[in-house]
Amino acid sequence: MTEDRIEEGSEAQVSAQPGTPTPQPDVSPSPKPAKPKHIILNSHQHRAAQVLPIQWGAADPRQRGPVIGSLRSLKHRNVIGTHAGSYGVYRALAVASGVLDPTHKADLTDTSPVVELGPHPSWSDPNKIVSLDPFGATPAAAFGDYDSNEYDILPTIAITKAHINIPELRDEIAQGRLQVDGQILKPDGSLVVTKAAIDPVWHLPGLAKRLKIEEWELRRVLFQQTGNMFPELVTRPDLHVFLPPIGGTTVYIIGDPAAITNPDLPLAVRVHDECNGSDVFGSDICTCRPYLVHGIEVCIQTAQEGGAGIIVYCRKEGRALGEVTKFLVYNARKRQEGGDRADAYFLRTECVAGVQDMRFQELMSDVLHWLGVTRIDRLVSMSNMKYNAITHAGMEVVERIPIPPELVPADAQVEIEAKKAAGYYSEDGVRSEADLGQVKGRDY
Repeated sequence: MTEDRIEEGSEAQVSAQPGTPTPQPDVSPSPKPAKPKHIILNSHQHRAAQVLPIQWGAADPRQRGPVIGSLRSLKHRNVIGTHAGSYGVYRALAVASGVLDPTHKADLTDTSPVVELGPHPSWSDPNKIVSLDPFGATPAAAFGDYDSNEYDILPTIAITKAHINIPELRDEIAQGRLQVDGQILKPDGSLVVTKAAIDPVWHLPGLAKRLKIEEWELRRVLFQQTGNMFPELVTRPDLHVFLPPIGGTTVYIIGDPAAITNPDLPLAVRVHDECNGSDVFGSDICTCRPYLVHGIEVCIQTAQEGGAGIIVYCRKEGRALGEVTKFLVYNARKRQEGGDRADAYFLRTECVAGVQDMRFQELMSDVLHWLGVTRIDRLVSMSNMKYNAITHAGMEVVERIPIPPELVPADAQVEIEAKKAAGYYSEDGVRSEADLGQVKGRDY
């Protein structure tokens, strides 16, 4: 320990390491923004500090209270972590390198949602939404009573409109599978959508309850397994909301968003977990891109019937195991004795990662509750985990739509047969264990 003290909850100069010269102030002119020369520790609650409480699940946003994670409002911060998920680390790099002024205040003029979504009854049920802030798209309207110069309340959701162009849609138009209507689907094959980007906002008591664990255990393990990155998890029991440094979710709404909550109109949904190799680059080792495109097709058809379609795209690469782990598993599958086989599909993942899946679909239903979904007429998914998460959350599923066999890529037969054998929805039965061993992929 050095004799220099860093006060908890107060400002203090950073001490030099023993044996190093004391840093001298830089008095030369510099075009770069000034960087702070002190640190503030909030790892323990200061006796004089009073943060705004967050009454999670309150119907009135003023009663619920704002989520304040901005570093411009240090004394008012009432959450653990910072905004922008994993991109918060890049913000730190920008500040450290001098290209971003840490005191910059976002000018949010004309950034409000182009479409109003909600509020819905589910927003005021603390058990239905625990992993996002339902009021995150409209902080200015919801919390306009707070002085913006003192309380830097930032959006965690952004809603806009776009035209998206997917080559397969043009093919489906040419084949007569899709019809151009000029409003939803344009003659050039572009699709008009409403889209929302959602950053994660975790209510720790609700999250623990959802996962059936004690809140303290959740806090302790989050603290330890992130390399002690967030000490407030274990030192600030008064802070109940966590902004985790993970990827968020994007929602694409096809058709009129108002149709989502109309019980007389059909609704199609596909919840899709990120797969960069297939979704972007067309890798044929899995069914991800073709199933995603088929989901979009079903959503378009449903919207053209007067209903709506929803694509929920979650940043959970490689079943939330990460792309490095995914590629290691690919190598293990291809090189194992007997080659890439459906009967060993999940085993190789467990050998590398220790677990088959870390997506925690229990949290996935939150975004559907945020949209006001109560019934899904066409669920474009074979996943038993997604189906169970949706139905256990109280939403009705009328029909499940599997991927058409002709859309399964040649090298993805291993994946699809293994998943069906593991409990995925199937309309054409499940292979025996012996038959699974005969379903093989190519070497590479």
